[in-house]
Amino acid sequence: MMKPRNVVLTAILMAIICYPYVAADWKHNYKTYIVHMDKSVMPSPFSDHLHWYHTTMRSVSKSTNMLYAYNKVMHGFTTRLTVDEAKLLKQQHGIVSIQEEPVYQLHTTRSSEFLGLERLEDVMLPESNSGSDVIVGVLDTGVWPGSKSLDDTGFGPIPSRWKGKCENSTGFNESSCNRKLIGARYFLKAYEASLNGTFDENVESRSPVDDDGHGTHCVTTAVGSAVSDASLFGYAKGTARGVAPRARLAVYKACWLRGCRGSDVLAAFETAIADGVDIISMSAGSNGEFFSDPFSYGAFKAVSHGIFVSTSAGNNRPTGPEPLSNVAPWVITVGASSLDRDFPGYISLGNGKKFSGVSLYSSDQLPLSGSMVPLVFAGNISNITNSNLCFPGSLPLLVQALVYTHSQCTHVYMF
Repeated sequence: MMKPRNVVLTAILMAIICYPYVAADWKHNYKTYIVHMDKSVMPSPFSDHLHWYHTTMRSVSKSTNMLYAYNKVMHGFTTRLTVDEAKLLKQQHGIVSIQEEPVYQLHTTRSSEFLGLERLEDVMLPESNSGSDVIVGVLDTGVWPGSKSLDDTGFGPIPSRWKGKCENSTGFNESSCNRKLIGARYFLKAYEASLNGTFDENVESRSPVDDDGHGTHCVTTAVGSAVSDASLFGYAKGTARGVAPRARLAVYKACWLRGCRGSDVLAAFETAIADGVDIISMSAGSNGEFFSDPFSYGAFKAVSHGIFVSTSAGNNRPTGPEPLSNVAPWVITVGASSLDRDFPGYISLGNGKKFSGVSLYSSDQLPLSGSMVPLVFAGNISNITNSNLCFPGSLPLLVQALVYTHSQCTHVYMF
């Protein structure tokens, strides 16, 4: 186990910002429920707790199956039931609680320098040796194993305390891991059940591979190895690296294109605890009450095992009705701040007036650079309601290049 001081320092440095809906089976109205059991009252005739869970579940439904059984984050299981079956199950001996699983939605190079973490007089990074050998488990959408940010050059052997593994699956081999990426697993039983057999492997990979990009963004921002000469179309050029570049990474893919099912998240917590991670990070959440939130009690059990848990505060604006996610007092909840740079774009009108805005494309790479194009009002080029507000899909693809404007937005529009 890492020194507690190093683990906490690393966790604080790498914590980053990287609504529930209920999916019901259209035919049988099945929903996914998380069932919390009191293992201490298990009747003596049962040989083990799994036998007891299975018998209890089958007492209300002969056709259902257990999706997950939990023994570390809680004592209990996940299954699919109708509303009436769930009511019956709640009356059975040993039931602590039963709830529909929530669905968590995802929350989204120079940050460490801006925060002052790289100054020589700042002892936090040197003391933790940039997170050396701390094992960070990230619960998210997976990872792109070929990313340069996962390079393991200079890393020593994998810590002997590590009990996890990289799972062989479609598009992801055990050989995709190295001394940096030391674990990769995926959890989709509850997600797949919510889709009623419509999981499309042409769209989503049944593997730890990241089909979204959110997971790779989060893990590389947190623990990515240094990559020199990185940029986006020439912007933000420099060395990209995570806040704890010497840390080891274990990926737990519990989030998919339609969200993160609570049962899958709990299973990921269960596995991460058993694998031996030092830190768990998850940049997703909902706005449910924390005392009944599966993430909250999964995190509580992780903390009770000596694991530091960090999570995101959410993407909602601070003045909204639900401005904050993940409020359990035993986790570190991190909110977004500002940054000391922007990416400007400029436009010059025929009358000599110039305006500045924001762009992710450098001017020397645009086909319009130095060219004059018509300036039109967005409300005049479409009959679609609200086209003057530049809503997605409201403007026709009628021109090769133009600049359209209105009182709330100005855009360069090119085809």
